[in-house]
Amino acid sequence: MTQISVYIIAFNEAEKVRATIQSVLWADEIILADSWSTDGTAEIATQLGAKVVQIDFKGFGDLRNQALAACSGPWIFSLDADERCTPEAAQEIRAICDNADSADAYFIPRRNYFMGRWVKHSGWYPNYRQPQLFRKGHLSYDLKPVHEGYSVRSDKPVGYLKNAIWQFPFKNFAEVLHKANRYSSLGAEKIVNKKITMGSAFRHGLWAFFKHYIFKQGFRDGWAGFVIAFGNFEGTFYRYAKAFEMQKSSEWQMPETQNRLAKE
Repeated sequence: MTQISVYIIAFNEAEKVRATIQSVLWADEIILADSWSTDGTAEIATQLGAKVVQIDFKGFGDLRNQALAACSGPWIFSLDADERCTPEAAQEIRAICDNADSADAYFIPRRNYFMGRWVKHSGWYPNYRQPQLFRKGHLSYDLKPVHEGYSVRSDKPVGYLKNAIWQFPFKNFAEVLHKANRYSSLGAEKIVNKKITMGSAFRHGLWAFFKHYIFKQGFRDGWAGFVIAFGNFEGTFYRYAKAFEMQKSSEWQMPETQNRLAKE
């Protein structure tokens, strides 16, 4: 059978990473791309037989590219710490990798579970992010700090798996807030050169809410759909507000600082 490498990116994911690794113990190689976790994530991975590679975090694109370099197999399966590979997806992945006529890269559908339910709308299903199964050397990532793009080098069209993997993006509401804060800070760096006002920040946030709640039918997911839409409002609003703050930081000096500088 063709060798398959799995890489998992993680930072302080001790509560999730065990189940993630256990779901891919069928693979020939498991690489944990860790960014110096302090909660025992790396130790858990080592106990389960994964190879831990410590990578200084310079953005998700750089992190993923370094994880790719650590993989030795001709096929690579990308999995995040909050995702789980199902037995059905594992069987399909094996069949694809053993077929010489397979495409060079594949999207994989994801079932997201939040607030005790499978979220079928809100833009969360099938929720393809990037091709997660691909031949080594046929995919790379750009260096954006968050929501990184990718490039597929192949003459064949990208394929799609039929069987889904599972994702558990948030343990509780605290994680929703934490992710909105972290990703908005990283995302602000991408838009800091745009023309931004606090009014436009609010409008972007409002559009994100309506896009997920109305146009992507989040209202059909009950309170989970509302929380997802509201979380997108917060993340989007704070991304633009933080970029606006970065643009204006040199003007927003404390009064005592301004007075001292004026005297000097």
